[in-house]
Amino acid sequence: MDVRDKLNILAAAAKYDVSCSSSGSNRPAMKGGLGNGCSAGICHTWSSDGRCISLLKVLLSNACKYDCAYCVNRRSNDVPRATFTPKELIDLTLEFYRRNYIEGLFLSSAVIGTPDYTMELLIKVAKELRTVHRFGGYIHLKSIPGASSRLLHEAGLYADRSSVNIEIPSDKALQYLAPEKNHASILRPMNYLAERKIEYKADKSRFSPRFLPAGQSTQMIVGASGETDFQILTLSSGFYKQQQMKRVYFSGYVPINADKRLPVITTKPPLVREHRLYQADWLMRFYKFQYDEILDEQHPNLDLELDPKIAWALRHPEMFPIDIQTADYEMLLRVPGIGVKSAQLIAASRRYSKIRLETLKKMGVVMKRAKYFIYHPDTPASLRRLYPEMIRQQLIVHPKPQQLDLFDSANTLVLPAPESSTTFALPIPAASAASSSNLFISKSA
Repeated sequence: MDVRDKLNILAAAAKYDVSCSSSGSNRPAMKGGLGNGCSAGICHTWSSDGRCISLLKVLLSNACKYDCAYCVNRRSNDVPRATFTPKELIDLTLEFYRRNYIEGLFLSSAVIGTPDYTMELLIKVAKELRTVHRFGGYIHLKSIPGASSRLLHEAGLYADRSSVNIEIPSDKALQYLAPEKNHASILRPMNYLAERKIEYKADKSRFSPRFLPAGQSTQMIVGASGETDFQILTLSSGFYKQQQMKRVYFSGYVPINADKRLPVITTKPPLVREHRLYQADWLMRFYKFQYDEILDEQHPNLDLELDPKIAWALRHPEMFPIDIQTADYEMLLRVPGIGVKSAQLIAASRRYSKIRLETLKKMGVVMKRAKYFIYHPDTPASLRRLYPEMIRQQLIVHPKPQQLDLFDSANTLVLPAPESSTTFALPIPAASAASSSNLFISKSA
């Protein structure tokens, strides 16, 4: 099999691994070397099949010794198998970089033989790129669960970022779907790399080598087992606090294998749920929310119709509306429609003058959401009398209205007879949602 055939097989096999971000590295360019993994990160372009174009995203091998129910590369699958030699991967990376196809390398692998043997091959690629070819571009290297601490440490010296995928949120479900794996074997390399990262960060010696400047990330599959969103966010929060993760990625379960242990999905993958989890993750990372504020035992799953920030605000009507002139910065962050930059601009500007509603739009505030949760002298009185249930109906994105067919009896609107006392309100088109609050209140009155 030539290199082109191997690349076709192993690049396609890597598309299900989404934890390939590249921001956070501060590795400088080496004099006379190639590439620069700068702190600004790499701008990614995604192809239709999920591959990251600016990184050479590929597996070293897809000949795996494990038989995980959810994995396309499991040993019982009848799929084409291929394995790169370290030299082939090094040559590919350098030639792609010289042609300006890529800015770095994302290298993962199935487990070939033993975890240590697989890890040694991955390290050989990264080490030779750094030391022989003086490659200064971004390298993301997978850490193989079960590999020795010595190899994990060596990998951290040459890689910008490392990742160990947790795969399934609960240990019980993981052992059911992947009997040869468990959370303990996955958490062990995570904890080791986190401890070494702290040690190197504390060492201010100018001769101290760099160790994972872009930190760690992980990924879990959503929908292959029965965990709630609350359980998933609890686990994610623990990763951020204990293992100092840079990112936790969520991947909606895609039914690629026929296995009785897996759920039967006849519709599309749970992409909306995946999107809501990313939004909740964003709230924990940048908006100072705790996982048990977003969800709890009474509300174990995220609302698929509303983003988590709006859902939280509607569950806490006692905290709104807030006065944007006096509310503290942390409370501004919790207002739907106000982002981090907008909150910073509001907090800085109100020290010098009162903020008008028309100014908020210029600051980037999404007023169609924020108007229900802020108090301002310019706020219409009708908006102050809305209940959470009313606001929810206004904020849910309704499908666009379709043109009625005049010749279709099923679409005929039957109005009540003149003598009838029955009255009802017509649905409000989505286009007029901004001006519908008075109509909504008059109907409820």
